[in-house]
Amino acid sequence: MVEFIPQSYRILAVDDSHVVLHMVEATLTRAGFQVITAESGEDALARIQNEGLPHLALVDINMPFGMDGFELCEKILEFSDLPIIMLTAVEETDTIIQAIEQYAEDYITKPVSAGELVARVRRILRSLGDYAYDLEKVTQVDERLSVEFADCKVNVAGDAIQLTPTETKLLYILMRSAGRLVSTDFILRRLWPLENAYEDRLRVYVHRLRGKIEEEPNQPRYIVSQRRRGYIFLPNGT
Repeated sequence: MVEFIPQSYRILAVDDSHVVLHMVEATLTRAGFQVITAESGEDALARIQNEGLPHLALVDINMPFGMDGFELCEKILEFSDLPIIMLTAVEETDTIIQAIEQYAEDYITKPVSAGELVARVRRILRSLGDYAYDLEKVTQVDERLSVEFADCKVNVAGDAIQLTPTETKLLYILMRSAGRLVSTDFILRRLWPLENAYEDRLRVYVHRLRGKIEEEPNQPRYIVSQRRRGYIFLPNGT
């Protein structure tokens, strides 16, 4: 079992209520997490752009100005597989179903106790990998390769190379579990949760991503396949 160290995890809380943000920040900080807050979807995207992706986001649905919570989730999940918990006062069944099917790992209705909030955050973080690399604005893999997830960009041996959002999301999924096999079925579900996607489609994206980050794409050192099982991202390309 992966050792769980809260201090190594950064949580983004997005809500238009100062009271809710204060409660979430105080609760999760006491539990040992790093917490950053945003009062709107636009503010949240700006913080991700400037500071890098968090390890998990808590997102309200109804925010009176600008984009709502679902719109924010959609934008974030275009280029990452960031685990999201909806923390909202909305209790309609259709909204809950939409959130869980399309965007969120969990759905919590307000008010929530401090103990329950911490437990749910810990459960999601434990279930989705040990985050082998620091999530910063620039995530350094090794001397040759670094990644800027929010900008959908890699730096390979000094050259900046643009990735598509799907390529970026695929790289995020693999790097999150670096050194461990990620099954083909899991990757397909996370990349295209609402579609019937097949292995051939994934192979195309793996091929394109290798072409952008590998020194020799036909002899990959970062993204290694295991026939009929899945892919492994090798830490430091070894």
